[in-house]
Amino acid sequence: MISVILGIILIAFTVFSVMPSLPLNWGADVIAFLKGCAPVSAAFLGLICLFIGAADIKDKNEAKKEEKEAKAKSEN
Repeated sequence: MISVILGIILIAFTVFSVMPSLPLNWGADVIAFLKGCAPVSAAFLGLICLFIGAADIKDKNEAKKEEKEAKAKSEN
């Protein structure tokens, strides 16, 4: 319940801080931050996807190897 209340408070603060008609008016700063952050985030997400893909390929190869070994043992 506390996390829901905290989430509502943080969302309300975000809306308050970026609205142009309200005193903080941080909308332009937020847009500039997002523009600068997007390429860096995309690069990190790309690296994470590459690592996950490589781990998935390794897991599939190990599973095939284990299946072959299990099949060979069951035939003997």
